[in-house]
Amino acid sequence: MNAPLKPIYRLQKERIPFIFLSYGRLDVKDGAFVLEDANGTRVQMPVAAFNVLFLEPGTSVTHAAFQLAAQCHTLICFVGEQACRTYSVGRPSDGNPTNLKVQVLAYADEARRLQVARKMFEIRFGEAIPARRSIEQLRGIEGVRVRESYKLLARQFGVDWKGRTYEQGEWDAADSVNRALSAANAVAVILACGYSPR
Repeated sequence: MNAPLKPIYRLQKERIPFIFLSYGRLDVKDGAFVLEDANGTRVQMPVAAFNVLFLEPGTSVTHAAFQLAAQCHTLICFVGEQACRTYSVGRPSDGNPTNLKVQVLAYADEARRLQVARKMFEIRFGEAIPARRSIEQLRGIEGVRVRESYKLLARQFGVDWKGRTYEQGEWDAADSVNRALSAANAVAVILACGYSPR
């Protein structure tokens, strides 16, 4: 009997951000993920090609698929239809909560929180900001730039964009595009890196 193929680990930034899977059984065959539907049709997916597998209603997953996802550092999320809710997240981890601890310590110290916010701003936008800016001011500057980016991307991809409208706790009030953005930011980016979206 052949030994299972060792999965290939790829950096998060080199992967496809996410894929939605529905109405099938996620399993492993020949060292790769395979989704089989009710008719027996199989779709094979390269290991470590995706950061996140969003499993919508009607999808089951085998122990082997969970194991492979953990080995490849692929996040598995159980979500509602069109990712309207996140019900559970199977986060690949070595059990080390280092990133979460660092996040909590930085959040608890106002000076460190501002320092982290400045550094994230510099990384995201490629420029330093004046030392006197508060977190609220950074959010305002970031908000203007991100709104412009969303407009440009919506135009480029033909998405009906009415603006970024999302209130925490008012999930159903947001349109599908805003819900997708919120889910992707909270799950695909933050949880996959070992941080908390709260």
